[in-house]
Amino acid sequence: MLDRTIPPAFAKEFSFDLPIPEIISLPNGLKLFRLKDIEQDVIKLEVIYKAGKWHEPKAGVAYFTAHMLEKGTAGLSSRKIAEILDHQGAQIEISSGADFTSVALYSLSKNIDKVIPVLFEILQQSTFPEDELALLKSISIQNLKINNEKTSFVASRMIQKSIYGATHPYGRSLEESDIDSINASDLNLFFKNSFIPQEIYLTGNLNENQLIAVELGLKSQLIKNNQIIEIPIPTSHPSIENIIKENSVQSTIRFGKLTIKKSHVNYPGLLLLNHILGGYFGSRLMKNVREEKGLTYGIYSSINSHLNESSIVIAADVNKDKTEITIKEIHHELRSLIVNPIPNEELEIAKNHLLGTLQLELSNPFSVVDKIKHLNLNQLNADYYLNLFSRVKIISSLDLQIIATELLDPISFDIIVVG
Repeated sequence: MLDRTIPPAFAKEFSFDLPIPEIISLPNGLKLFRLKDIEQDVIKLEVIYKAGKWHEPKAGVAYFTAHMLEKGTAGLSSRKIAEILDHQGAQIEISSGADFTSVALYSLSKNIDKVIPVLFEILQQSTFPEDELALLKSISIQNLKINNEKTSFVASRMIQKSIYGATHPYGRSLEESDIDSINASDLNLFFKNSFIPQEIYLTGNLNENQLIAVELGLKSQLIKNNQIIEIPIPTSHPSIENIIKENSVQSTIRFGKLTIKKSHVNYPGLLLLNHILGGYFGSRLMKNVREEKGLTYGIYSSINSHLNESSIVIAADVNKDKTEITIKEIHHELRSLIVNPIPNEELEIAKNHLLGTLQLELSNPFSVVDKIKHLNLNQLNADYYLNLFSRVKIISSLDLQIIATELLDPISFDIIVVG
């Protein structure tokens, strides 16, 4: 009989085995990456475009083009599109990012035949109605005015500007004047020139006829080479800037700097260092600044990886009179990673938590495909995650000190304080 007074033996097994998707080559040159044989009766079809901020000729055009796609086509009004999707229990999710724009359709597999035509009409025949654009612009301006009163919003914009430069695609912020200047002609031109499918990802089980319907819709997508864009050089240098908001009772602090990309050999070490510094609730910044000194409810660090550049940012909100001491403690924790070896117990806990968190990201088929997509779009090797896991498991405290010395010197960070 099982003795329930004895706990089971602890087993620690870390692996990151991504399934190999089926790749369907279409006559127009597109590749369809398909993950099938899943338990859920839900389909996700995602089309990726090189149509993010990096590619826009005018500030805000990428965002507004993406978010106007559902607002009307040659044959369907925005209301009609919404009615069809709602009736079939389907949803279109549009995301416009720094490098790419994604258009994803979620549907029950049994209803895919009824909603696929709507998706492809949106992707091919969007008309960007003037009245819908005027409404979206008005909403965006009101949201911007509200957000500009928030210290966290202003600080986040300012740190990106400081890291990359005000004219760099990753550092540029959308202002009210930019929104005012956008018109339907801008969106139509960007749609025509930049909404060229790059890759398609299909998650879920389709019968043969349904797959043929998807392939037929994709075959009609026009394909051409995107223009080669000169990569701008970030113009930042370490600086400190304090933005005063008289009526604010708190200050928002942002530390930030350029860092290495995911393809760099030292990226696994940086990822682990970030985790130890401020990447989870047991991190050094949380223990010091939140738990021991009670200066904030939360303080975090994160690595923001884009296709062409990456940055590391430390973020916290504190009472105004605690700003100086918080900045001092952030400097202390950064310096400590350089000067002092990380104790073995702390290092082991951080490794286990980081690797476990990464494994949780494979909890469902959609997130699995997201990882496959991430590899492709960021031009990473197929064994990238296996190598990442292997490196994190064996990296030493000395290795991390060397990487911290190179990448986490406190004086190399830009500092923004708003409040």
